[in-house]
Amino acid sequence: MITRQRLAAGVCALLAALTAGIAFPTGAVADETAEQAAPKVELVLDVSGSMRARDIDGGSRMSAAKQAFNEVLDATPEEVQLGIRTLGANYRGNDRKTGCKDTAQLYPVGTLDRTEAKTAVATLTPTGWTPIGPALLKAADDLDGGNGTRRIVLISDGEDTCQPLDPCEVAREIAAKGIGLTIDTLGLVPDAKTRDQLSCIADATGGTYTSIQHKEELTDRVGQLVKRAADPVVTPVAVEGATACTSAPTLKSGLYTDREEFGQHRYYRVDVKPGQELRASVSVAADREVNPDYGVLLRAVTVHGREIVRGEAAGNGRTDVVSTGLRYPKAESDDENAPAETVCLQVSNSFSAASGVKTTPGMPVELTVDVVDGPDQASDVASFGLGRGWWLLGALVLTGFLAGVLWGWVSRLRIAVWRTN
Repeated sequence: MITRQRLAAGVCALLAALTAGIAFPTGAVADETAEQAAPKVELVLDVSGSMRARDIDGGSRMSAAKQAFNEVLDATPEEVQLGIRTLGANYRGNDRKTGCKDTAQLYPVGTLDRTEAKTAVATLTPTGWTPIGPALLKAADDLDGGNGTRRIVLISDGEDTCQPLDPCEVAREIAAKGIGLTIDTLGLVPDAKTRDQLSCIADATGGTYTSIQHKEELTDRVGQLVKRAADPVVTPVAVEGATACTSAPTLKSGLYTDREEFGQHRYYRVDVKPGQELRASVSVAADREVNPDYGVLLRAVTVHGREIVRGEAAGNGRTDVVSTGLRYPKAESDDENAPAETVCLQVSNSFSAASGVKTTPGMPVELTVDVVDGPDQASDVASFGLGRGWWLLGALVLTGFLAGVLWGWVSRLRIAVWRTN
């Protein structure tokens, strides 16, 4: 009874983790006991001419931003290294090429001197262009280095005016580097185009988008995002899957990120010892416009390509992330020196790009691998071609046989009665 209760509890816990698209690894990818670098945040503020508009609680957008910055600077946790970058703050002319280079670091990322930072913010005056893409590239460089949390908080009231450097593509390129940098965006009184662009930037890096209409909303949201950077997290490790199992990287328990192109297959290897159980889950995010009806497949196969078990999920265009998972318990062995089995995890997707949408870099993939002690009396499902499906197949065959015998007996009885009459 105790064994069954433990197994049932384990199954419920696993299903809950897979439903959310993540499993909490017992062995972290990064050593959680090791001291991590201080969290870094850079506030990127749009200081373009449109920030003069007076449509936030009777005041200008710029004054609302300054008030929010002053309050956030007072409440920033001591352990957070904070910096401020501007875009459109210095060039007043009409030369587009020059205006699209107008981004500067107002306050360097580091230990916060609140008085100095507030003084720098007070000097800002709405001025020029809106080079969001160039500002994001520079902000990513400002936060480069270290293994702590890194976050960009972008506050803007309009679309980027420096195309064709699409800020959404810039965000995807930043995410593709696998440096664990998140971009959160806030739109001040946004129109539909601004909202779509800022949402796309946030989605590309796993960040959030918030529409702002009032001063209090801006202050509260920026404060939340800065404080969130101080929360302890397990930083995903960037890994590059292979196109074949033989050349795939070997993973241990932990959280990993990768990129997968449309319709691509990615392979990863995991060693599972007798008596252990492999639990894996994968999430693929549609960070750009895709056609409806898509799916994600996660397969565990042997090195010879024979399927052990699979997990799959489908979407119909209403969700941005599709997740699935699987578990494979490796049976105990009487041989104490029995080697570990190499299991290949194959991640596949059936996404297709909408017309005119770029297919590179690939879509974000988050893969969780957890190798734990297996449940009591676990069977080696890899020893059966259909895994545990053999048991169901056997039950169906036996049921069909018994049903056939019973139907034959009933038919003979009816015929016998008919002949008698």
